Amino acid sequence: QVQLQASGGGLVQAGGSLIVSCAASGRTFSNYAVGWFRQAPGKEREFVVAINWNSGSTIYADSVKGRFTISRDDAKNTVYLQMNSLQPEDTAVYYCAADYIGPWGTIRTMARTYYYWGQGTQVTVSS
Repeated sequence: QVQLQASGGGLVQAGGSLIVSCAASGRTFSNYAVGWFRQAPGKEREFVVAINWNSGSTIYADSVKGRFTISRDDAKNTVYLQMNSLQPEDTAVYYCAADYIGPWGTIRTMARTYYYWGQGTQVTVSS
């Protein structure tokens, strides 16, 4: 059983930065892809970014490329999402999630493949 704890987020002005983190308990992220999704009011949950814990490879949504950076801390079993140049359209609840992909798997971007989910953290960007 994997438990994910998301933290960080908050309120920031357009152009500002925030960092959110996702810590796992119960087991390590080995053989998992760890991703961030977001859901704005009235919209479907959308993929933001994910990292293959084994290889370190990443996939970013086009909307956040060049602005967001995902990283990991193996010792802390934690994934971080650094968000720069935030815009009002980035306002959403951000969820971290883990998808078991095995030792040779590749990152998937569909929410339904992610089995473990954190509780979500609100990110609000004011204009």
